[in-house]
Amino acid sequence: MRILRAAGRIAAPWSNGGGVTREIAVHPPGAGWDGFAWRVSLADVTRDGPYSPLPGVRRILTVVDGAGLELTVDGTPRLLPGRYRPFAFSGVATTVSRLLDGPVVNLNVMLREGRAAATVEVVAGSWSPERESEPYGRVAGGLGPVGRRPDLVEGPDPAGGLLVVALEGAALLMVPEESGESEVRLERFDAVLWAGPDALPDGLRTDGTVAVVRLSGRPLG
Repeated sequence: MRILRAAGRIAAPWSNGGGVTREIAVHPPGAGWDGFAWRVSLADVTRDGPYSPLPGVRRILTVVDGAGLELTVDGTPRLLPGRYRPFAFSGVATTVSRLLDGPVVNLNVMLREGRAAATVEVVAGSWSPERESEPYGRVAGGLGPVGRRPDLVEGPDPAGGLLVVALEGAALLMVPEESGESEVRLERFDAVLWAGPDALPDGLRTDGTVAVVRLSGRPLG
C-alpha cells in the first residue's frame, strides 16, 4: 500500500498554456510519456483548447471540480455538465475542450492500448472492494469490456492495482493489520494505491466522494 499525498505533487504546465497536470501514479513507476502502461493524474484546466493527440492511448476523463465542460471528439460534441461523469474516448481522436463556466479540475486515466485496462467509479458515503452499486457512474476503458471490472494482476512487476482518490471531503480507509484494523485518513485529492498482491482495504467511509480506479494489464518484462 502506498499513500500518495496531494501536497507532494509537482505541477507540470501544459505546452499550450491551458493548464497544469499533477501526476498521482504511473506504471511502471517513473515511466515517461513513451513508456507508461497506465497513468493517473489531476489536471487544472483554465481555458478552452485542443487536446494533444495520444496515438495508442485510451483515456477516461472525469470532471471533479468546476461547472463542467464540453468535449468535441472527432466532430461529435459530448456535454459533461457538473462533476463525476466518467467519459472514455480514444487518445488519437481529434478532441477539443470547451469550459462551460470557468476552470475545472479533471481526473485523467490514460491506458496504453494492448497493455492496460481500467474502470473508474465515483462513489459517496461508503465503499468496499465487493461494492457493486454506482450512485454516480462507472466507465471502463482499455482492454476490458464496459461494465466489467478488471482483476488485479500479480507478478514481479504487476501492471494492475487499485487506486482510491479522495475528491471531496475527507475519507477514512479501514486497513487490516496483524494486530487489528487501523484507519488511514485521506484529505482532498490524497490517494492510496494497492498493487499486485497487496492486501485490499476492508472498506472506506467518506462524508464526500471518492474515485475508485481499478487497473489491470499484462505484467511487464
